Amino acid sequence: MLSDWVRAKTRWIIIPFVRLLARSGISPNVLTFIGFLMNVAVAWVLSTGQLRWGGILLIFAALFDNLDGALARETATASRFGAFFDSVLDRFSEAAVFFGLFLAALWRGDATDLILIYAAIVGSLIVSYVRARAEGIGVECKEGLFTRFERVILLIAALILEQARLAFWVLAIFANLTAVQRTYHVWRATRGRKD
Repeated sequence: MLSDWVRAKTRWIIIPFVRLLARSGISPNVLTFIGFLMNVAVAWVLSTGQLRWGGILLIFAALFDNLDGALARETATASRFGAFFDSVLDRFSEAAVFFGLFLAALWRGDATDLILIYAAIVGSLIVSYVRARAEGIGVECKEGLFTRFERVILLIAALILEQARLAFWVLAIFANLTAVQRTYHVWRATRGRKD
């Protein structure tokens, strides 16, 4: 996956910072919550119509989002609840960012963007939901063209380049296609099973 490749290539940057955090004694779950608050702040900036600044700030929120898991591994404090908490706040973070974009479109009176943003957030949440349900029945499900990593990267680039509507179209289509792709994967993996 693209996210795994990026993590491997940026490890030399992240690990020294993670070790500094480990010495401070901060908990990975606290980092998870701070990352969520950063995404809420980005949502507020986006809601004011400052899309480029929102995109720039989203870079920092996205980078921060990856520190909690790295810190948990570094300090050997990874837990099932921590993974669960991270997943839940990732969904809230993504929804918050889209809500900021939704409000900006609402203030502009842009019905097309409102519809596209709604479709994008539905697709994004369903992608994650399909993975969670698949894993609940014992099927690993990380497949897909547009995982959260790709969605965030696309959104950051589009906001900075002031091509938000193009990103909304791509996300509205491909997030939902990814949900379908994952559903098909689960169907194939469970086909013929009686349990």
